[in-house]
Amino acid sequence: MNIGSLHISNPVFLAPMAGVTDYSFRILCKEQGAGMVYSEFVSAHGIIRKNEKTLDMIRFTEFERPIGIQIFGDDPEVMGKAARVVVDMFQPDLIDINYGCPVPKVTKKGAGSAALRDLCLMDDSTIAVVEAVPEVPVTVKMRSGWDAKSIVVPEAGPRLEAHGVQAIALHPRTTKQSYKGLSDWKLIKLLKESVSIPVIGNGDIHTPKDAQRMFMETGCDAVMVGRAALGNPWIFNQLSAYLIKGSLADEPTIQERLETCSRHFALLVESKGSIVGSNMMRKHFGWYIKNFAGAAALRQQLVSSKDQKAMEEILQDVMKNLGVYLKESA
Repeated sequence: MNIGSLHISNPVFLAPMAGVTDYSFRILCKEQGAGMVYSEFVSAHGIIRKNEKTLDMIRFTEFERPIGIQIFGDDPEVMGKAARVVVDMFQPDLIDINYGCPVPKVTKKGAGSAALRDLCLMDDSTIAVVEAVPEVPVTVKMRSGWDAKSIVVPEAGPRLEAHGVQAIALHPRTTKQSYKGLSDWKLIKLLKESVSIPVIGNGDIHTPKDAQRMFMETGCDAVMVGRAALGNPWIFNQLSAYLIKGSLADEPTIQERLETCSRHFALLVESKGSIVGSNMMRKHFGWYIKNFAGAAALRQQLVSSKDQKAMEEILQDVMKNLGVYLKESA
């Protein structure tokens, strides 16, 4: 598929997720075949102030391309300036605008999915970003509306296309739903029928068959995976194998899960430092360490470890003596 002039060979994307899709996680997903990856959402105000922590969230390597940098904010002028700074400093493959985050601390400021309550603000912010970076495709990730009584998909889609947006990713839940209930894939189909630009479907893809069904039911051009990738970068290889070859890829072994978990930890420490990297890894242990004998106890041991050295020693010991460990834990 193409997004503007950008060609993407595999229409299986990693969704942007706050606190998750940093360098370390993007690398693992890219190695497993993700066709497109995104940064965590980045504050437009932080970008124009050139806050060092904010800029660190944007930095990426050539291996991660094609990559989109996702920005959010409530001021069109700031959004446009931020997009320009990102392109000038980092040269990403595209800029993505966040109109999908349902978290109150973001929406109460008028950012994220709050833009769906004021489509005129959405228009102004979109136009500002598109005009600021004419040489780079601008895309949008959005929800279906603020609540069940204000579904904006059929109106917002054509407006975004008219403003120069070159692809739209739709998570068809409302802001009020957050992540509860089921996403309404019929709205992805409705969006696809309303615009001529590519539509990326997102929401409730857990298995290869889910991805195939979304393509068939909605006519979308690509699928985007978020929560199903947590502790599971292999899902991109599994989806690609099924969609392209019709074959089901093997599930990772416990050894592979532990080795990838350990590598993820090393990448986090490399990019964030020992203290921050170790603290950030605690949530990832919860996602990787599950579905095998003794997983709960091991997970608790890792999550409660005091520092990097203690965590590494536990992982190395388990991997070295995996057969004995599983037998004793059974």
